[in-house]
Amino acid sequence: MCSTVVEIIISAFAIIGGLLSIVGSIGLLRLPDVYLRIHAVSKNATLGVIMIMVATFLFFLLLEGEFIGKILLTILFVFLTAPVAGLMISRAAYRIGTPLFDKTSQDDLKKVYEKKAKRT
Repeated sequence: MCSTVVEIIISAFAIIGGLLSIVGSIGLLRLPDVYLRIHAVSKNATLGVIMIMVATFLFFLLLEGEFIGKILLTILFVFLTAPVAGLMISRAAYRIGTPLFDKTSQDDLKKVYEKKAKRT
């Protein structure tokens, strides 16, 4: 492939990743409750970091001629752990009684915890 095309592809991955990370950061600042904030950060920032790591991997592979498997492992690690961490943090916040946003229309966990309370 032509070096310029490769550089454009790598730049596109890096820019998209940066923009997704910025959107996640804006969501962290602007959204009203902890659950919406965690959703914004765990989805957008995770995809943003993965896109930046893909750009890094492609840079070293296609322009420098080096295969760096650690970058692929980093992509896999972030892909697997960040959404799970967001889920666990939101569940912990729910369990300690952090209130939902006033305009939230659906609370799926309420039924689950009511059933657990009835069993004990």
